Amino acid sequence: MPSMASNNYHSQPKPDSFARRQKLEQQRKSLPIASVEKRLLEEVRKNDTLIIVGETGSGKTTQLPQYLLNGGFCRDGGVIGITQPRRVAAVSVAKRVAEECGVPLGQKVGYAIRFDDATSSSTRIKYLTDGLLLRESLLDPSLSKYSVIIVDEAHERTIHTDVLLGLLKSVQKIRSQVANKLMSNDSIKGKNGLLLKAGHGDLLKPCHGRKLPPLKLIIMSASLDARVFSEYFSGAKAVHVQGRQYPVDILYTLQPETDYVDAALITIFQIHLEESPGDILVFLTGQEEIESVERLVHERLRQLPEANQKLLTFPIFSSLPSEKQLKVFMPAPAGFRKVILATNIAETSVTISGIKYVIDPGVVKARTYDADTGIESLDIVKTSKAQALQRSGRAGREGPGKCYRLYPESEFEKFENSTTPEIKRCDLSNVILQLKALGIDDIAGFDFIEKPNRIAIVRSLESLFLLGALTEESKLADPVGHQMARLPLEPMYSKALILANQFNCLEEMLIIVAMLSVESIFYAPRDKLEESRTALKCFSSPEGDHLTLLNVYRASTEFLEKNKLTNSKEKAEKNLRKWCKENFVNSRSLRHAQDIHRQIKKSIEQMGFRITSCGDDMLLFRRCLAASFFLNAALKQPDGLYRILSSGLMVQIHPSSILFRSKPECIIFDKLVRTNNSYIRNLCRIDYLWLPELAPQCYGFQE
Repeated sequence: MPSMASNNYHSQPKPDSFARRQKLEQQRKSLPIASVEKRLLEEVRKNDTLIIVGETGSGKTTQLPQYLLNGGFCRDGGVIGITQPRRVAAVSVAKRVAEECGVPLGQKVGYAIRFDDATSSSTRIKYLTDGLLLRESLLDPSLSKYSVIIVDEAHERTIHTDVLLGLLKSVQKIRSQVANKLMSNDSIKGKNGLLLKAGHGDLLKPCHGRKLPPLKLIIMSASLDARVFSEYFSGAKAVHVQGRQYPVDILYTLQPETDYVDAALITIFQIHLEESPGDILVFLTGQEEIESVERLVHERLRQLPEANQKLLTFPIFSSLPSEKQLKVFMPAPAGFRKVILATNIAETSVTISGIKYVIDPGVVKARTYDADTGIESLDIVKTSKAQALQRSGRAGREGPGKCYRLYPESEFEKFENSTTPEIKRCDLSNVILQLKALGIDDIAGFDFIEKPNRIAIVRSLESLFLLGALTEESKLADPVGHQMARLPLEPMYSKALILANQFNCLEEMLIIVAMLSVESIFYAPRDKLEESRTALKCFSSPEGDHLTLLNVYRASTEFLEKNKLTNSKEKAEKNLRKWCKENFVNSRSLRHAQDIHRQIKKSIEQMGFRITSCGDDMLLFRRCLAASFFLNAALKQPDGLYRILSSGLMVQIHPSSILFRSKPECIIFDKLVRTNNSYIRNLCRIDYLWLPELAPQCYGFQE
């Protein structure tokens, strides 16, 4: 045994009763932030940029926008925008705030995430992902409808957050100048090195000739150190919101644990057998670990006396079907204790009521991109102090709690203050494309809060050039580059849709892009692996995973349409969920793919593209895939490994692929990931001789 030194917001709330409204109001008044409401409003009025640091559970995210609204910051019709690093957080918090305000979601309070917009002309408090606000700046570079923008969870430092901060800094400067006098046609040199004049980047176009109020910017973080943000914004003032709703005792191990999974398991039963009632939240690194711990908990429970077996386990990770995720939020039966086994999705994105105990092993699975090899890997790394703080805060939402850190306090002191910024560990192609669309050509000179790796910038520029998005002068190509920038997709997916329009298989490519844009479509629980493999064979295509995904989408659409002929829409949807369960298809991912398909179809029709189908001509479709994903072409070697033609890197086919056993001579793939080995995922069989014809611009690197 290691030696130790709130509500479900996922469903739209029902109409408030008087008692419910009273309870919500009492909860709001009890939050630590409530005691400093007047001070915060005064600081926002005095400072165009303000940094607010407050512990998890202090009420920053839900309450500050309401204070600003009531304080008159939307008086002229402006909107308060609150960015979140994760989609699920933007949705769940918006639902909570709408309930607190006593309004239907989508009116005064709403949210906007990629492929889902629940806002209206009356929306004044708008929760959205940082990536979506970045895309909004393409259409409205001065962000003219916003009076206040709050960048929440800034310590997570997603790539979109870092780029957004650079743009907001520039927009603030412009709007302050516009507020004092109307802009002339003279160029104004911004700190980012932008030429801000009409006709060159057009950054001032939306506000040219009319006044806009200065943009208020609030950066919120649970980080221990606001210095980085303060220095970036020229010494911006930082305000600390003291305290959380309830105290949390932090307990450390005396010695480092050699096996944190085993230590977590022991701690679960230590709490269950020795501590007072209250649910347990355990942070683990991924689905495999979660399923393993769940199985071990059940095995050990059976060894306990019957009276001590009242323990229920609930997993939650991103690829888990939504109907299984929702079980996490259901209260445990009387006398039972819940154990929630979660990835870092439970750090900030969701709030689960009843949590009193948190078990934190101090590790997380982080995505890293190596610009030299083009490999994206998932590595288990130590958390930061900011992440540890977030995790412990989950135990103090509804009452006093305890956090069991499965490492010594001396180890905690060695943690980085905050997570390594994503901009230093991911592919920059998509962000560079968006910056180019904003007229920002000097990417290396952009005022990033922390500069990305120069090699990563160069590699991204090279790939965008080969895809036809950029000219030899590194300018946005017309029309392809502009078309790609308009689509909220990875550059390779955008190019695939543009090419499919020429190949007359846009209908098929739309489906593939939608299916590749979501979490895994197939769900294979450990205890039903053979059944799931049998189900997959019904859809599998000998040509590869892309055509298999096409078959799944079409089969589900056909099933749903037939059901709608004889059933209500609700009954048909319910039957589809049952169909998904029987076929081991993740209904949540499928529904998300359907939403993406609908939104992207609308976007490309607005661009003047005509939705055409190649019918049963899968040869034509595979040629289109080869022309689109030529940068991801790989050739089989005598030893059974594959050599990626663009980089020379040796890789293996991932075991989940339809082509794992058949091993065709030449393939294109969607993703390159590294766990213990370098794997390629989502493959399609192609003919090597197609490449010189379909991708002549880069055939030279294949020799």
